[in-house]
Amino acid sequence: MPRVKVSVIVPVYNTGKYVDECAPSLLGQSLPADEYEVVYVDDGSTDDTPARLEKIAAEHPNVRVLTQPNSGWPGAPRNLGMRHARGEYIQFVDHDDTLGPEALERLYEHARNNDADVVLGKMSSTMVRPRRLFRHSVDACTIENDELMQSMSPHKMFRRAFVEEHGLRFPEGPWILEDLLFVSAAYLKAERISILADYPCYYWMKRDDGGNNTQHRFNPRHGFWANCRTIVRQIKDATEASDDLDALQNRLLHRLYHVEILSRTREPEILREDPAEQRQRFEAARELALTEFPAAVREGLPTVSRLRAELLERGDFDGASALAERVREVKARSEVGGLRWEAGRLVADVTLSLLRGDGEPLLVVERDGKRWLDPELLAGVPGTEDGWEIRDPFRLAYAELVVKDRDRDDWWYPEGDLEVRLEPFGEGRSRLVASGRLLLDPERLAGGRPLERGVHDVWAYVQLLGIDRMVRVTGAGTPGAPATGPALTGGRLALPYWTGSGQLALDIDQRQRGLGPDMAQAAAGNAGRGERSLPLPYLAATADGGPARLKVTVGARAVDAELIAGPDGTTGALRLPARLSLPSGRHPVTLPKTDTPVAYAVIRDGALLRLEGPAYAAGTGRRWADALADNGGVRKVRRRLGRG
Repeated sequence: MPRVKVSVIVPVYNTGKYVDECAPSLLGQSLPADEYEVVYVDDGSTDDTPARLEKIAAEHPNVRVLTQPNSGWPGAPRNLGMRHARGEYIQFVDHDDTLGPEALERLYEHARNNDADVVLGKMSSTMVRPRRLFRHSVDACTIENDELMQSMSPHKMFRRAFVEEHGLRFPEGPWILEDLLFVSAAYLKAERISILADYPCYYWMKRDDGGNNTQHRFNPRHGFWANCRTIVRQIKDATEASDDLDALQNRLLHRLYHVEILSRTREPEILREDPAEQRQRFEAARELALTEFPAAVREGLPTVSRLRAELLERGDFDGASALAERVREVKARSEVGGLRWEAGRLVADVTLSLLRGDGEPLLVVERDGKRWLDPELLAGVPGTEDGWEIRDPFRLAYAELVVKDRDRDDWWYPEGDLEVRLEPFGEGRSRLVASGRLLLDPERLAGGRPLERGVHDVWAYVQLLGIDRMVRVTGAGTPGAPATGPALTGGRLALPYWTGSGQLALDIDQRQRGLGPDMAQAAAGNAGRGERSLPLPYLAATADGGPARLKVTVGARAVDAELIAGPDGTTGALRLPARLSLPSGRHPVTLPKTDTPVAYAVIRDGALLRLEGPAYAAGTGRRWADALADNGGVRKVRRRLGRG
């Protein structure tokens, strides 16, 4: 009997239909069913969830169902699942999420190849922005890679022997942040942590009833502030204190301070919640910040975050609210230039910057040998009348481009990096910009594999001066129009265009866009000529691109045609069959969804003599010469003279 490689542990409570929606992804894994098990742990459900689970277990030998009295939180069910797990590795899954079809096989292989204690699989989500942690796969790292703190959910693969050796358990009962306590403990203990970034392993999706959102976060029964303190102390106990802003302890605590503490001081929360309740949270965050977090954590924050921390720690709720109002108005702007195809990749020059609420650039002001935050951003913020110094304009500043598969919610990182720099703006002022080149290879972007058929939107994430924004990459093109010419890649068509909102998108394999309408204008000017194939100078292609099959209309007849790489290896060509059941003559060739000819097919006695571009022979006498050459009598004379 094969050993159990992976135990998938799924805590459930009154899950209802979501059990049935999650189950197919767990039971349809590429890993053989006798090499993994699914352990459902029911936390005292009162609806039909137990009956649904028993039905699944009855149909699948690798499914077990455990039950326990209601504990009110996922910690106890997960612990029970771990105690009964048989697998070499444990993978936690929530009942309303799903796994990619090859997730367990790939995660297990990555774990074994790298002797990993913990493996983080690439996550796709409709609830959080993409994390650069998953830009590249990593064979082995440790907690020294502080980017691990970007991923604190328990939806990972853990070596069971490692969990048992260190006695890792979730806190039980209503204990919010239980995942942070468990995962941070695992990170601190692990000798080898691996990251699998080239395959979407885990889909963390928003439920239509909102049921998987963390509700009642600050309910006194759940102990948010005390639990946060416990996690902070766990990290401090396992690391060395230091005044160095970039020391490990300070880098690890940065995530907790930024997310759990400063969120109480910034938009949208401080502007959205009831002021009386928010003041209580503000004060609780202040007390925790002052008593548990080293000063180096606050001092290591970027400019605007450091100002928020200053307002928090001096108890200025009104000042924090005023700053939140001003920062909420800041928007990111993208500029796109030089959009083109190069060697099978969609290439563009991209620049990102921040704009104030009035539409003007967010500036860095130089005065008295120092740099200061734009005074317009601080207008009306108490205590900032003398300005706020920018100690390091590049502190934690970065930007990245990401491409989202619209149908599957997968995020991918194209090649190329964006560099953050100060750009002079005149009169002792400058602005921070991030600029670089988009290099989008449709045949390799999806973890080294081709992008799936569908629409793929280009986004950017930018973090400058402690202000972060996710922004659509937009250009000056007309919404709904092609962004540049199409390309033939891997036997499929790639059509760049501007969406209705002006965002750059790439349609792979004509999911929504049609080749005909996108090519109509360029096709009209084609003056080329060929025998069975017609060069299309407006269609980018590579020599190894392979043919793309498509239907065209020749005259009034539907014909199977191909798009192929042209003789120059950089542009494409249209190829038709050598014989066509059409009368002799010159017939227009049109693409789907357009009446504008892309070519004309010259046919005699059912044979294709040549293809002509719509602009071929205009006013040059070429068509008369071609007609003469096509004449049967002329061809006989040429053969007699030895010229045919």
